[in-house]
Amino acid sequence: MSGEIRLNQGETVSITVTRSWMGQVSARTECSFDEGGRWDPLNCATGNCVSEECGRPYTTPSPTTLANFLLDGPNNTDRYSISLLAGFNIPISVVPYGGSGECRPISCLTDLNPRCPSALQVRSNGRVVGCNSACLAFDRPEYCCTGAYESPDACKPSSYSRIFKGSCPAAATYPRDDPSSFVSCKGANYLISFC
Repeated sequence: MSGEIRLNQGETVSITVTRSWMGQVSARTECSFDEGGRWDPLNCATGNCVSEECGRPYTTPSPTTLANFLLDGPNNTDRYSISLLAGFNIPISVVPYGGSGECRPISCLTDLNPRCPSALQVRSNGRVVGCNSACLAFDRPEYCCTGAYESPDACKPSSYSRIFKGSCPAAATYPRDDPSSFVSCKGANYLISFC
């Protein structure tokens, strides 16, 4: 599934994906609109697409809170998590229903934007609307866990990822973060809320 859906505050939408779907769900904020009121989902202050699939990739970091899913994976089990590896823009929760196994709700409900370090801030109209991850902001191996920092022993949390973890302990906050942030569940449906 790939698509853009505009939701105003309080609105909901149902999305159906194939059972073997793997992908991410995220929100874009502070998007531009043309004179006819049509929005441009590729021109937002946060959550801009960085993939060729979107038609035009972005090189400027654009933070977004991610809900990651692998549906019907090994042993017909779903795996899901919340990730701040691409930064933070809006609180999120994932609540499974109708499944079996661990199937617990996970969330990042604290708004990190007011406490975002100045070096990571994304601003729009004079206010902080997103918080880049250190990897996106600085593109340095020690923050991205690349090169000499690629191994689990060398890839450590930074002062920036600790700020994220302190507010959202269930979320992955740096590339080698605790893999237990993934939750397993069989045959569930999922309610994803942007708060």
